[in-house]
Amino acid sequence: VKAIAEHCLDNTRSMGVALGPCTVPQVGKPTFMLGDDEMEIGMGIHGEQGVRRGTLQTADEIVDQLIQPILDDIALGGGEVSVMLNSLGGTPLEELYIMYRRLLEVLKQHNVTVYRPYIGRFATSMEMVGASLTVLKLDDELKRLLDAPASTPFFDQGQYV
Repeated sequence: VKAIAEHCLDNTRSMGVALGPCTVPQVGKPTFMLGDDEMEIGMGIHGEQGVRRGTLQTADEIVDQLIQPILDDIALGGGEVSVMLNSLGGTPLEELYIMYRRLLEVLKQHNVTVYRPYIGRFATSMEMVGASLTVLKLDDELKRLLDAPASTPFFDQGQYV
């Protein structure tokens, strides 16, 4: 199990963007502050500081900023990946699909094929507006494991896969 987990970790990269903070109930105030026209790239799901703040941009520009560090860090060209576009809580599914459209365009430019997309709310940060992008570079073993049925309270992937 440890070897598989490490292999998966070695082939996984994630980046997030926040357009607004979350409020942890025990604290009772936002975990950070952003202006109405600001976004933060690279922030953590628990409100950890990101790598840079900037002016709010279009969905396409945001996807470009999320995927480029991933492409720079791991060789994906010509391969297959699974991608997860995750709402951090306050981002609607429709906006995630707008992001996914651009993600497919960029990956196609790099000769990368999406084997399986996951788009939705998988790991949220209360009501935070934003998204995380996770890319898993696949090999035959990881594809076989990804295709396995799973049923948990928070994730269900049945036999239809």
